[in-house]
Amino acid sequence: MNTTDAKRVLETALICAQQPLPLREMGVLFNGALTADSLKLVLEDLQNDWSGRGVELVHVATGWRFQSRPQMREYLDRLHPEKPPRYSRATLETLAIIAYRQPVTRGDMEDIRGVTINSMILKQLEDRGWVEVIGHKETVGRPALFTTTRQFLDDLGVESLDQLPAMESTSAQVAMLEQIELGNSEPRAATGGGIDRLAAGCR
Repeated sequence: MNTTDAKRVLETALICAQQPLPLREMGVLFNGALTADSLKLVLEDLQNDWSGRGVELVHVATGWRFQSRPQMREYLDRLHPEKPPRYSRATLETLAIIAYRQPVTRGDMEDIRGVTINSMILKQLEDRGWVEVIGHKETVGRPALFTTTRQFLDDLGVESLDQLPAMESTSAQVAMLEQIELGNSEPRAATGGGIDRLAAGCR
């Protein structure tokens, strides 16, 4: 199969996919005839083809997907003017601590915040698919260790935790998270809404 045909197949699969597609799934499209390196080259070509358009092809934590560019947000929001409820500052502080200090226990979070954390906050973040328990700390009571999920990275439009902007204080992390539309339940790839890029300057 030539590059043009491969791009056509990948483009169609990515546009029709409900979730980001990992390389191994894309390889199935070609019965294994294309290696991972070959697929990456075709994807880079496809990215270039879509440069300058309102939609871009991006690599996130769980694979590749098409999504609207941030500058299109203002227009696409007109199709869905209802704004979802914002998360409370306490929820954002908790999420910021987990994102930047993970893995952390509830006690660690409370030490950093200086107040008791309501269990409903952690449940809300778990229900949203942004945090999960990955084990227990080998100490008295064996408290749960919380980390962020790949879904969290996908919703932020980043590939790994290394792409989170460096923030020295929890208040700076929260201020940055407050600039993100964390309330949307649909990814940008589907609705043009979703969560903006994490970096504060990208709104």
